[in-house]
Parts: sequence; structure tokens; C-alpha cells
Amino acid sequence: MSKLSLRNISKRFGDTQVIHDFNADVDNGEFLVLLGASGSGKSTLLRIIAGLTDATSGDVIFDNLRVNRQSPRERGVAFVFQSYALYPHLTVRENIAFPLVLDKFKGWQHIPGISAVARRIHGASKDIAANVDKVISMLDLDDYAKRKPGGLSGGQRQRVALARALIRNPSMFLLDEPLSNLDAKLRAELRGEIVRLHRSIGKTFVYVTHDQVEAMTMATQIVILHNGIVQQHATPQEIYNRPANTYVARFIGSPPMNLLSGVAEDGSATIGGIRLGATAGSRLANGGVTVGLRPEHLSVSSDAFGVGLHGTVRRIEDLGADTLIGVQPDPALNLKLWELNQDELIWVRQEGQTRLFTGDACTVEVDPRLASYFHSETGLNLATSDSPNLASLS
Repeated sequence: MSKLSLRNISKRFGDTQVIHDFNADVDNGEFLVLLGASGSGKSTLLRIIAGLTDATSGDVIFDNLRVNRQSPRERGVAFVFQSYALYPHLTVRENIAFPLVLDKFKGWQHIPGISAVARRIHGASKDIAANVDKVISMLDLDDYAKRKPGGLSGGQRQRVALARALIRNPSMFLLDEPLSNLDAKLRAELRGEIVRLHRSIGKTFVYVTHDQVEAMTMATQIVILHNGIVQQHATPQEIYNRPANTYVARFIGSPPMNLLSGVAEDGSATIGGIRLGATAGSRLANGGVTVGLRPEHLSVSSDAFGVGLHGTVRRIEDLGADTLIGVQPDPALNLKLWELNQDELIWVRQEGQTRLFTGDACTVEVDPRLASYFHSETGLNLATSDSPNLASLS
């Protein structure tokens, strides 16, 4: 196993800087997910860890050893690509065995014609065969061992790619969006397999994705990147419950957190005429404030004159187990929704099905104990902005 440390990593392509002063420590056996939208720098960072791309500045450290000048082979990592990268002319068994077979090659055995014979001889050795059998069994590939990649489904191909990485017994696994080419059902199945694999072998995993569901369900630690800048590095629970800033608040969650512009006075905030409790304590200074409310922390009733935010139901999305209700606030409230709130609606997640209909007058009830408070200009969470792992949106 390897402890990974990244110190002041920056990467520039010409005049474009894609990673800004990245720092992180990943303990042995952690499952770190690099999460962000396209172009956030997460895949570039993964390639820097692997040694496939050189950092412009900064250090990559494995177990207190600086590895900047080491090749990918010398670093002892396994890289799983999004595109599977299987050899189409080799069987599943031969694809999995290939890294071990190549390790046994001598220089002259790479000569065309000789290489095919050498591959068969090395592939038949007892130690390689035993290792391949073990990995094939671990990933339930026994029935497909003699097939070639063209005869496999997308999920089966990705399992072969994982098996080929596992066979080398690497110090660390690096996975670059390995599930993005699969349909929703296969993604869910392979998420479970990768988590099971991580727990069974106890190695460090660094996983790149733009899918927040993958990040939340697989990671022990998440780093959220935006334009090459770390927005938050924490556990999935901490990121969801205490987002570092408004970008994280909107990026994590489906639907994302509702952000409403309010006014802070005497240690509490007011939105739409409703005065909330001072859960952010003394950090809630007088002036403008952005109030964050998760959809599941709100409730909606058909009482148009109840205590809460009055409005009109504009959208209903019945998901079976629960229902999403989009409410347009009453204009009389003079309630400004944050600029990224889609369709200018307040979203409420209600367990089960609703008796409300589109066009109904309603009241959204707010539990102030579950609200988050953000600086109206920087977007930083007022309850956590002293944390060293935060970055402003500038």
C-alpha cells in the first residue's frame, strides 16, 4: 500500500493553467474521488499522479519518497482507462495475463514472430496461470475467459480492464471515469463491484468522475475541483451536510441546494419575511447573506396562508418513492433566488406522492435548524470558512 501526498501541484499548458497549487494527503487504503465538471483538471491530476503527465511545479510523494522523475512503471501504479484499452486479438485470459507476461520478456523476445511464441510460453507458466485464475474468479469472469473483447458487453469489458490492473498487485489504483460508457444499470452494478474490490484488497484508490452519485456512494474522501482549484476536500457526509461554498452546495445534490438571498441582522437571517434562527452563531454578521436549504429539509402544504414562504406549484416530478415539487415564490415576498437556481423555483423533496397539482397555491415551510449560510459575495460557508481546505470562487 502507498500513502499519497501531493504538494503544490500546478499544471500549465501554454498560457492556460489547468491546476492551481493543489495539495492533498491520501492515507493508505483510502478511496479518494476527484469530482468535478468537464475541464476542471481532474483527469490531468490523475495522469500527473500516474507519471503520464509531468506537473509544471510541485511534488508527487509516495510513502515519503518523491517520485516526480520516476516512470509510471517505476511508480508501481495501475491505471484503468475510460476506454477499456483491451487487446482485441487476445482472449480475456490473455488480456489479464499480459502485464505479467510482459514482465518476463527479455529484450530479444520483442522481435516480431518470436514475441508471439514467447507470449504463449510465458503465459503458460504455473505462477502466471495461478494468478490469472485467482483474479478471474475474484471478478466473476470464469465463463468469459476464452472469449475475445468483441464478444463481451461493456460491463464485462470493464471488469476485464479491472482484472488486468489487479493482476499486477500495484501499490495504488488510478481509475479515470471507468463507468462513463456504461448504462445506468451496469454503472450501479460495477460501482458495487469496485467498492467490494477496494475493501477486499485494502489498496489506495484514486478515482476520477463527474458523477456525484458515484462520488457519494464510493468515496471515503472527495476532492471537488472547479477550474483547477480545490473547492472542498472532505468525507461525502461532510460535503453534503456542510458544503464549503455555494459552488459545492449547487454541485452536490439532485436537485441541488436551494440558494436564497436574505438579510442578516442581530445574529439571524430573514428570507421572504421569515426570520430564521442564528445557527451560524456570531459569524452571521449584519448585511446580505445567502441561505442554503436542501430540498429534503423543506416541506410544502396546500395551506396558502400558513407560516412559511407562499407560492404556486409549477412543476411536479413523481419519482415513485418520493416526489419533487417546484414552487414559484409569491412575487409579493420580493424573494430573490440565487442566480443558478434553475427555473427560478424552490425545490422540495417530499416522501411518497403528493396531493398537490400544478397551479395550486401552497406554503413552503422552512426548518431554520437545517439551513446553511454563505457569504453573499465570496460564497464561502460562514460556519466553516476558517477551514484550511477551502478556496474562494475568485
